Amino acid sequence: MELSSRVKGIAESVTLKLNTKAMELTDSGKQVYNLTAGQLPFRPPQSFIEAIRTELDFLKSYQYSPVAGFQDLRKKIIEHIEETRGINFASLDEPFSCVVSNGAKHSISNILGAIIDPGDEVIIIAPYWISYPEMIKFCRGIPIIVASSIFDVFTPPLHEIKKAISEKTKAIIINSPNNPAGIHYSDEWMQEFADLLMEYPHVNVISDEIYFEVCYYDPKPTYFYQKNPELLKRTIIVDGISKAFASTGLRIGYCVGPANICKGIENLQGQLTSSANSLIQRAMMNYDFSSSHQFLVPVKNHLRDNANVIREKLKEAHLMKCWYQPVSAFYYMIDFSQTPVFEKYAKNRKDKTDYSVLICEDILQELGVVIVPGTDFGMTNSARLSLVLHKEAFSEAMDKLVNFLNEGSPKI
Repeated sequence: MELSSRVKGIAESVTLKLNTKAMELTDSGKQVYNLTAGQLPFRPPQSFIEAIRTELDFLKSYQYSPVAGFQDLRKKIIEHIEETRGINFASLDEPFSCVVSNGAKHSISNILGAIIDPGDEVIIIAPYWISYPEMIKFCRGIPIIVASSIFDVFTPPLHEIKKAISEKTKAIIINSPNNPAGIHYSDEWMQEFADLLMEYPHVNVISDEIYFEVCYYDPKPTYFYQKNPELLKRTIIVDGISKAFASTGLRIGYCVGPANICKGIENLQGQLTSSANSLIQRAMMNYDFSSSHQFLVPVKNHLRDNANVIREKLKEAHLMKCWYQPVSAFYYMIDFSQTPVFEKYAKNRKDKTDYSVLICEDILQELGVVIVPGTDFGMTNSARLSLVLHKEAFSEAMDKLVNFLNEGSPKI
């Protein structure tokens, strides 16, 4: 039996490959520091756990919900988006709706499946979340990459986005706060992005806001549609419970956007997966979303502490060329090309080869530290670190990592 060309074209995840190696090393008795995790080492809010327990006694919690989700929950989600983003859908002369899916990842794949025709271009910004380009290609779209770098703190130059827009551009995906960089775009950038979008009325935006509530330094994230609410008519907002509720495994995400687009997403979901988990949806209806703010206080303190560990370790090791200030989400990007060890890999100063995977494999094999190659995120000679490990182990891992990065032998 032959695989389809669509599946054959999907790239293997380097992340999963390294995780497999990490598990093998753990099984052999070696100490392994896993800095790949995109999930918090915290239990969900107690009141949410109690809401789930309460629903266990009701028959409807075990039965199908409507495909798009329970109506009361969808209404609650829309109100939550309005309140937290400071917007009002009713002020626009167009109906808006919501679809609840099996995680934000599912929401994004649904959106792309609903709006992308073969040959449509979708602009994504490097570093980007691993699955964006593969999802776009699966829908027979064409990912168009706009680069950024550590020198501009991974904020995409707007003139580069403008250059990337063509008559074939169907959408731009914005991920702020950003995975993998751990930053969010500034308020000034969002204003200029809003102005840019007004020049191209055929361009839609998928705003991936799954880390919206995980911001541990002010100022907090803002968005282009807050600057010009008319842009909501061609924007689909994506969020979910995996980060703010520390509930990655419960698989509830959602999108909010123009009603006609949401209806198409609902039809697609109805044929492919049906509704999301009814038990968790019903628990969400009885949970106070605003209480997550208090729940996240120790989470944010934890992430801020580990961000400070990175800064101090890089400073002690004289590797401040690698430093920038992470402010949100769970991650940090290390630029190997700014470290002495890179001289062990590059053949000369003009060598543009991406050694990310090789360096990460060596770090795992020699140190037992697992990090994700930047290759998977569209960034060469770099890697993503997760900040969620408890502080003592994270500090030990950083000691090992900075010692490795400083072991370059001059040859260039």
